[in-house]
Amino acid sequence: MEDAEFEEHVRAALDELPDDIARGLENVAVVVEDESPLGPEILGTFFGYPKGERTPPGALPAKVAVYRRPLEAAFPDPNELERQIRITVLHELAHYFGIDEERLAELGYR
Repeated sequence: MEDAEFEEHVRAALDELPDDIARGLENVAVVVEDESPLGPEILGTFFGYPKGERTPPGALPAKVAVYRRPLEAAFPDPNELERQIRITVLHELAHYFGIDEERLAELGYR
């Protein structure tokens, strides 16, 4: 898949967020990167402080990174890839809202 097409799927995932979640996003960047420096199996990462948590002065804005290569390798079917991009974006944004891994598993996003 072309980089631009992958990025379009990430934008679509953001556009499809429920209104209450979309309105709650403040000072968080969502970026596409080739792969995580932490390992090739990682699909996405949240960096920063969850919303509502005290942020130290001078801290960078929160960031969600979605990793293109691992997602494309794990999900070669275009429809499944698009679905997994959505799941990854939602999973990482959930961390921004302070939802932990255990709760994400209960919700089916892990």
